[in-house]
Amino acid sequence: SFLEPVLTHLRLDPLDRGLQVFDAMEIGAQHHPPLDPDRPVLVAQLYGRQLASDVKLTLLNLYPAEHPLTLIQGAGTLGEKGWSVPLFELDRDSNLNDLTTLYVPPLSRPSGMAALQEVVARLRAPDGCPWDREQTHATLRRYLLEETYEVLAAIDADDRDKLCEELGDLLLQVLLHSQIAVESGEFSSADVAAGLIAKLIRRHPHVFGDLDVADASEVLQNWEQLKAKERGEKDKIKGQFDGVPVALPALLRAQEVQDRAARLGVDGSSQVELDRRIGEALRQASATTDPERREDAIGEALFALVRLTRMLNVEAESALRQATARYVAEFPADP
Repeated sequence: SFLEPVLTHLRLDPLDRGLQVFDAMEIGAQHHPPLDPDRPVLVAQLYGRQLASDVKLTLLNLYPAEHPLTLIQGAGTLGEKGWSVPLFELDRDSNLNDLTTLYVPPLSRPSGMAALQEVVARLRAPDGCPWDREQTHATLRRYLLEETYEVLAAIDADDRDKLCEELGDLLLQVLLHSQIAVESGEFSSADVAAGLIAKLIRRHPHVFGDLDVADASEVLQNWEQLKAKERGEKDKIKGQFDGVPVALPALLRAQEVQDRAARLGVDGSSQVELDRRIGEALRQASATTDPERREDAIGEALFALVRLTRMLNVEAESALRQATARYVAEFPADP
């Protein structure tokens, strides 16, 4: 076996941190490596530059470009040699052959999902954090919403460092809910992942199957048809909005309802018609003295305005959020 001489060359104990061993062809065929970045990896039979390029592109989905690697060639033979390269240079060596093995060391700090789940489980353990231990699905609702809006704020600010941080905070909420579910025997994070994987594959037959689609619009229409079929409500319009959360902010929910209606092919209003409806609703709101009729008219105007933003390829929620931010920024300190 090539393992013993390679491990001897690296002075590596395979049991120390849980060695992972893969064939280069298997890694190169993936889009994301099936690896735990907190554990060492050996990639065997890295026999050429094209394969090394495929492996490099896969590893770059998990490791930084500068991550130090070690190549071992001819381990256990008289011609044994080893040399180091950063990940981004992996495919620049023309001397790779069937006896070349790649060593990928762990990242410098805990970074894998398993490590993160261990931290969350430790927080919820009997000797963990009192605050984390007393949380439930219900008590975490506000934090899930807050972290979601923090992510949106980072996106609006075009702050990539902040976005990375806030996505971590949002991921924490997902893992906390999963850990709570494990403890109560409801489901596990593996169940969450398995359900999502199956759903994504099932609803993307144009990627994982043999369905042909013309463009993104056709993808969305097919997505809605598949969802309807899964619900056992194929070809029915009634109930198609059941999956749109009632708890969404009103503007966001209006846009989601209209997006879904458009994907179902039942939203054929023209821009001229929408302009007319908005103007008419605003005139009715101004003319009436009845509070309920005024509220209805304003609601109709807002709903039609959301439909107009869809037609103009503008996200209503984002547009309003940015307009509010501009107003706050321009508001005088001493009005």
